Amino acid sequence: MTIPAALPAERPPAKFRDPARTAKGERRAAVALGALRTLWFNTGTLCNLACANCYIESSPRNDALAYLPAADVAGYLDEIRRDGLPVEEIGFTGGEPFMNPDMPAMLEDVLGRGFRTLVLTNAMRPMMRHKDRLAALNAAHPGLLTLRVSLDHYGPALHDLERGRGTFEKTMQGMAWLMEQGFAVNVAGRAAFGHEPEAVLRAGYARLFAARGIPLDASDPVALMLFPEMDPEADVPEITEACWGILGKSPDSVMCASSRMVVRRRDARAPTVLACTLLAYDPQFELGTTLAEASRPVPLNHPHCARFCVLGGAACSR
Repeated sequence: MTIPAALPAERPPAKFRDPARTAKGERRAAVALGALRTLWFNTGTLCNLACANCYIESSPRNDALAYLPAADVAGYLDEIRRDGLPVEEIGFTGGEPFMNPDMPAMLEDVLGRGFRTLVLTNAMRPMMRHKDRLAALNAAHPGLLTLRVSLDHYGPALHDLERGRGTFEKTMQGMAWLMEQGFAVNVAGRAAFGHEPEAVLRAGYARLFAARGIPLDASDPVALMLFPEMDPEADVPEITEACWGILGKSPDSVMCASSRMVVRRRDARAPTVLACTLLAYDPQFELGTTLAEASRPVPLNHPHCARFCVLGGAACSR
């Protein structure tokens, strides 16, 4: 007698495929834009470093997001003014923003219009090439400009493992110069890097700041932001409409409830507005070419939405 082979088990539907429904058929959570408070500009994915785990895959060779020209920034600032949008803060990210030759001009435009401004940087040679103009802009617009310096770990060994040999000291030198010049500075680290509890990480950064004479409070979550790791292989749950009540969390606390990001793709004829700073390559998060078009709700249809924003509790702005 022949025993029939067992039928293969039916595979569950893949997660993060349908913007309206989860793999289990539940209604996927979506986040409405309550008010546009922070507008990010990605200055381009080119960077002076090739980190082991870059959120956006920046490197000295990745120009998938081209250098954003100053004229693009001016156009969106004009739209904010024309439509009376409640934007309070302008953020610049990359890549390394100071690789972009238009960065000083973009800062001058944004600061000249009175916006609070945040720049994410590794504080290395690209930034220092602009140090004279940067110092002049900070002096001309006191209290408006903040530099957030990427320092993945309080110890040079783990930081350099991520960013390359010798980068820790070069970043510390750049941060020391910023402090000497009176810039507002905060630090971005990685919460799970080295697998230390948050309290241990903050204590380590506190020792570093004290030893280097850096007047930052490592217990302050703004002065020292610790971002979750973005392991693309990790399995994360999909966020349903019911999750808000289960987690005791409001949709208003998620980045895309109050922010958008402008990018210019390589060879594109115009810039485009994305839902957030982390989802630079997924076309479903392209919301249009204007801020008005980009005001529609965002379905949380990506693992980063769960891992970073809802469950990780991270936000890129202050």
